[in-house]
Amino acid sequence: MPTKIDFIGGNTRRCLMTMALPMIAAMFLNMAYNLVDSLWIGNLLGETAYASLTNSTPIILILTSVAMGATNGVSILLSQAIGAKDKRKTESLIATSLIVAIAFSLLITLVLELTLPFILNALNTPTETYDMAYSYLAIYVLGYVAVYLYLYFTAVLRSFGNSMFQAAAMLVSTILNAILDPIFIHFIGFHGAAIATLLSQAVCLIFMVAYLKKKKLFALHITRFEKKDILPLIQKAVPSIIQQSIPAVSTTFLTALVSTYSITAIAAYGITGKLETILFYPAMALNMVLTTIVGQCIGGQRPDRARDYLKCALKYGCALLLILSIIIVAFSKQLSGLFVKSSDVAAIVGVYFLIVGVGYVLNTVTNSFLGVLNGFGKPAKSMMLMIFYYIVVRMPLAYLLSLLGFGLNGIWVAVLISHICAAAASTIVSTLQFKMSK
Repeated sequence: MPTKIDFIGGNTRRCLMTMALPMIAAMFLNMAYNLVDSLWIGNLLGETAYASLTNSTPIILILTSVAMGATNGVSILLSQAIGAKDKRKTESLIATSLIVAIAFSLLITLVLELTLPFILNALNTPTETYDMAYSYLAIYVLGYVAVYLYLYFTAVLRSFGNSMFQAAAMLVSTILNAILDPIFIHFIGFHGAAIATLLSQAVCLIFMVAYLKKKKLFALHITRFEKKDILPLIQKAVPSIIQQSIPAVSTTFLTALVSTYSITAIAAYGITGKLETILFYPAMALNMVLTTIVGQCIGGQRPDRARDYLKCALKYGCALLLILSIIIVAFSKQLSGLFVKSSDVAAIVGVYFLIVGVGYVLNTVTNSFLGVLNGFGKPAKSMMLMIFYYIVVRMPLAYLLSLLGFGLNGIWVAVLISHICAAAASTIVSTLQFKMSK
């Protein structure tokens, strides 16, 4: 089962770009997929409906983060096995992780359906938006198994050096969601957006399975299931899940904090979250790509190559994010109008990006170093870093500045400070990891 790209012997920039560009494209298509609901709901149903979607978003983010984290944990072990050219280990990891993925995603679906009312109440969901938020999530959660398995298969493909198909699958799903959303919203209302999303998710998974069956990019032998592989998978997946979920937990906390201000503030914060995906997704793509590439380099006993890929990722990633950040900061108020036609909402969005704007380049630095740590097989270190600057720095500081009377701007300042702390801490820890590998 040869990989598509020779990460250890190939040209650094070419190999990185071959993996990263399709991943970034897939991320932007995923962003477009998520924006579709927001655009149609905001324009067709108004500010209250959009605020309801905002109240639903943190839970969706956590669910997606759990899936991305768990499947990224699979990618860590699988990439190292592929880099070491251990065919039997590779096949047993695929078989075992698939069975675990199906069981885990079904369990999460059941738990969420039973606990949604409690979760929404804990998030300070306003009475005006509660019913719509609950109905949207109850429908969305039904498609979680499809989302989880899609992300699982993309992680496996990524481990083999194939990131192109993820972009193709997301393109099909995004187009379908964009077509179905206005139709279902017109006939069913707010619930229609969730139903359209559910159908799109199912089609995306079917498309993925059909592709895998046709191309036979790797062997899937369920008989290779190994109970002894479950514990290593859990050991890598749990820190990765926590790592991916902590930003969503932070967003959930800040959404609850912002919800104490007004419906307008909730809608504005929802819009900043949507626009931030433009700035976060390239960094997330680099994180996942470096996890795979560094994993193969470490499996092949070449930490020097891992360092070369990190330097290349920082150079091109920071340049891209600088350009995107300038565009979003400059046009944030106008972009806000695409979601909700409100000058008050646009004003809050504009101030947010003026304060936080420089943080997105720093976030790219952070994600690049976290990807390297994951590739080294040290997701626990990445997890501790995430806990430090989200849980220890961002959330308490946001609450404190809000409590002291700085209002929404105090919350935004806390976000910026956490980005600064994140970049500094991840740089130090990753540098030490490279020194230990010599």
